[in-house]
Amino acid sequence: MKRVLGLTGLLFCLLLAGHPAAAAKVKVFVSIPPQQYFVQQIGGDLVDVSVLVAPGADPHTYEPKPRQMAELAKTAVFFAVGVDFEKAWMKKITAANPYLRVVQTDEGIPKIAMAGDYHGQEKGHEAPRSKDQQRHDLPGTPDPHVWLSPPLVKVQAVHIRDALVAVDSGNRTRYEDNLTAFLQEIDALDADLKSLFAGSQGTRFMVFHPSWGYFAQAYGLVQVPIEIEGKDPKPAQLQELIHQAKDHGIKVIFVQPQFSAKSAEMVSREIGAQVVAADPLAGNWAENLREVGRKFKAALR
Repeated sequence: MKRVLGLTGLLFCLLLAGHPAAAAKVKVFVSIPPQQYFVQQIGGDLVDVSVLVAPGADPHTYEPKPRQMAELAKTAVFFAVGVDFEKAWMKKITAANPYLRVVQTDEGIPKIAMAGDYHGQEKGHEAPRSKDQQRHDLPGTPDPHVWLSPPLVKVQAVHIRDALVAVDSGNRTRYEDNLTAFLQEIDALDADLKSLFAGSQGTRFMVFHPSWGYFAQAYGLVQVPIEIEGKDPKPAQLQELIHQAKDHGIKVIFVQPQFSAKSAEMVSREIGAQVVAADPLAGNWAENLREVGRKFKAALR
């Protein structure tokens, strides 16, 4: 009897070891929560995704923790998206794991200048500028927030699929099928947002930090930032913002959880506006963009 049970147990272990669920998952890291959503949509249960920047943290100033650096040493793929801390830490990250495959998911995406830099502002992303600043336009800091535009996420999704196939070619078909389904989800979201903002082209919304430039570009809106070159506006700049808000009937100022709302609240008092949260780093990406889209629509004049 013991012999039979032993053989049965051995057979069960062998079957379990050969079952797809028992196979080791591809371990990957991403920088921010929205990327985790993208990778999980394409990788499904074939991947184990870790996020460097936890919810509520600022990706512009983030420093990886020692525990995360240790985990990166055992990681197959790191999906970068172009946020500030990646540039500062990439050498240390790759030094911790020379075999790490670093994938720039924003590769091939034309960047716009950060609104509020006052340099080469794109149509739909203007910030108030003095006459002197208008005479001396220069290329500004590239805006990294490409994950907030559904059409641009389709580019990132293809890079993610390609990288997963490269490290796990045996599951190529599953990754390709998942990509197809994700692209359909993105197209549906994009169609919903286009319908939502139909007839609103050229209208303005005010934000504290200029995270929503690509979103504005995709749907014909104008982002007006309070933050100037990464800093709170000076008194003269603040007055210019207040005048612009009054001229365009702006009654809502959008803030994100990762930044202080002090300046936004100051402007809101001057123009009688509400301060409303809009998180560009939420992990539930598709649901969040729909929710933020509805907030923007309600705020438009």
